[in-house]
Order: sequence, then structure tokens, then C-alpha cells
Amino acid sequence: MASPKIPEHRPLIKVCGMTRAEDLKACREAGVDLTGFIFHPGSPRFVTPEQAAGLPRVGLRVGVFVSQSAEEVREIMNTADLDLAQLHGKQDKEFCRAVGKDRAIRVFWPAGYDSVKELNRDLTRFAPVCRMFLLDSGTGGGGHGTAIDWSGLQGLETERPWLLAGGLTPGTVAEALRTCSPDGLDLNSGLESSPGCKEAELIRTAVKASGR
Repeated sequence: MASPKIPEHRPLIKVCGMTRAEDLKACREAGVDLTGFIFHPGSPRFVTPEQAAGLPRVGLRVGVFVSQSAEEVREIMNTADLDLAQLHGKQDKEFCRAVGKDRAIRVFWPAGYDSVKELNRDLTRFAPVCRMFLLDSGTGGGGHGTAIDWSGLQGLETERPWLLAGGLTPGTVAEALRTCSPDGLDLNSGLESSPGCKEAELIRTAVKASGR
């Protein structure tokens, strides 16, 4: 299978926690680049591989995984027609390599590091086995819906594109981009009326606020 082509424009916009066809339609109309499907049973936005496969394709399709084995991840990716695997379980380099270095988005939690230098060291270590990185709030596991201290990410240097996640809303998109200059943003709960139910107007407003 050919390596997924990441759009060249910046910032990239990813909307995660997709569960409904109408929300994916709103993402397509707004110009969203990546759409995410959560395969962690503990999430209120959990979908099965079969449910995800039945939802419309919009941009690159990303699966969010926490506790599955690499073999399970690959099987789900095939069933759900996914391009990329977002790894939220502190998976090691061998796991990323097994999933595919052109398909792995490894998640890191800046709050778990004493300095941006230490974070940079881990990003450099994982760069050969990852396509992208995602920096999230909290210290591990699934999403927390709270924001990172963006100023603490100034000076971050990575060999791969990275997405910023963690409690982003249409009202904070522009400030986040100005403060730490990520390659893209990962939005979820800040675009919802309830878990798994996105609001088309919030999606449009967030993309517009990004300057796209």
C-alpha cells in the first residue's frame, strides 16, 4: 500500500472523535485535512471498525489506539479503511515500526517532561519510526479536554510534522498557532454539543480561525 500523502499546506486541521456521517460532511465542506476515529472502548466516542468503515471518507483517516496490540491495530486499520494510526498508549519504537513508520502518529505528553530539551530528545529518538507526532495534555492515555501550556513548547524542534491537541476551541485556535507554531491542530471536544456530536458551525469557525 502506498504511503499516505500528507497535505503540504499549514496548518493541518484534524477533527477527532468522529461518529456521525453528517459531521464528516461538515468537515469536508470546511476543508478539514484529517478525521479521527477512536477505537478505545473507554471513550464516549468509541466506534467499532465496522462502524468507522461505514462512515464517509474525508481527508486522511486516522485511528486512535490505546491498548491494542500492533497486530490488532493493523487489522483494524484494514477493516476501517484507515491511513494512519495515532498511538496513545506510550507504545515503543518497535510497536511503531510494526504498525508502519509511514503510518504511525506517536502521541507525547509535554507535561511529563522536565524541559522542552528532554521532549526534543524523545521526539528525535522516535522520528525514524513515525510519520507525525501529536502533543497532548495530561501525562498519558486518552484525551483530557484540557489545554497544554503552549508557551512551554516554544523552541520545539522536530524532524516530523507535529499536531497540537488538548482542549482546543475555535476561540483558542489562533492563539495556539501564534504561541507555539505547530504544523497542525487536533480538535475534538471543543467542537461538540455532546460527546461524539460535532457542530458544523464550530468546525467552520475553527478552520477559519486557523487562517486557512
